[in-house]
Amino acid sequence: MGLGSIGIPGMILIVIIALIIFGPKKLPEIGKATGQTLKEFKNSANDVMTDASDSSETKEEGQN
Repeated sequence: MGLGSIGIPGMILIVIIALIIFGPKKLPEIGKATGQTLKEFKNSANDVMTDASDSSETKEEGQN
């Protein structure tokens, strides 16, 4: 049951509820902050994966 199973009616309902709770003026700010947070998370995850692969390559070279 992933995000893809929500569907169009579910997404419309979520947007309507968000508009009621936060208002139309605050919603773009929330969207921007969420996008920046996801971007930072993705960059951090990529850095961790790169560091992990670099350290494993270094270990393999040391064993040879």
